[in-house]
Amino acid sequence: MRKSRPTSDRGQDEFSSALIFDVQGSTTDFRSTVSAAARTIASDRATGVDWGRFVDEWRRKYRPALDAVLAGTEPWRPVDRIYRSVLDEVIDEYNVGFLTLDERERINFAWQTIEPWPDAVEGLQRLKRRFKLVTLSNADVSAMINISKRGSLPWDAIFTGEMIQTFKPDPHTYEMALRYLGLSAGEAMMVACHKYDLYAARELGLKTAFVARPLEFGPDCNVDTSFEDGFDINAHDFLELATQLGC
Repeated sequence: MRKSRPTSDRGQDEFSSALIFDVQGSTTDFRSTVSAAARTIASDRATGVDWGRFVDEWRRKYRPALDAVLAGTEPWRPVDRIYRSVLDEVIDEYNVGFLTLDERERINFAWQTIEPWPDAVEGLQRLKRRFKLVTLSNADVSAMINISKRGSLPWDAIFTGEMIQTFKPDPHTYEMALRYLGLSAGEAMMVACHKYDLYAARELGLKTAFVARPLEFGPDCNVDTSFEDGFDINAHDFLELATQLGC
């Protein structure tokens, strides 16, 4: 892994007056939160289930459902309902069909309670001293409010694909955020651990910051955390991002 770039004075003037953050995975640890909720709800009825892998499979099924909407082969639906629709498939695969409809809804709601990574809140608080901080998530607005309130995430504004009924990496999502911020692309920076998100933002002229999240899919998953020269910043967490941006 290439070393992160050293601290410099580039900061706000060169890079951005706003930082736009991905949330699920980049800012929050969905795997630990959702798997713990499912384990608690199932209790001793499914002691042999690996709930971490259960969530991994759930997440894998979620992305194609979003892509079908982007391709126009499926109508737009809120992410909450997309998660819920693929949950039943995962339940069948893991032989936990004893879960009631109410329990399935409670497990699904766990996506709205996901906890921040340990570095997230402090890093965001430091960054907020110099930058506007906003979200750009594929999750629903209500979910972003619940996650942010629960995790004390200090956003200045919440933007999600729901606001224009599409999903990242549709260019319209990034353009929407810029429009609401009243900024040109060169005045904002996209922050994410998902490279496809950064590639799409960069195509529109946004600056990009890659933050590695090697545990997004658990300790045994091979996640691409390699730094790339094509990103304006590469960092191991939000604290290092804040340092590199002079905060």
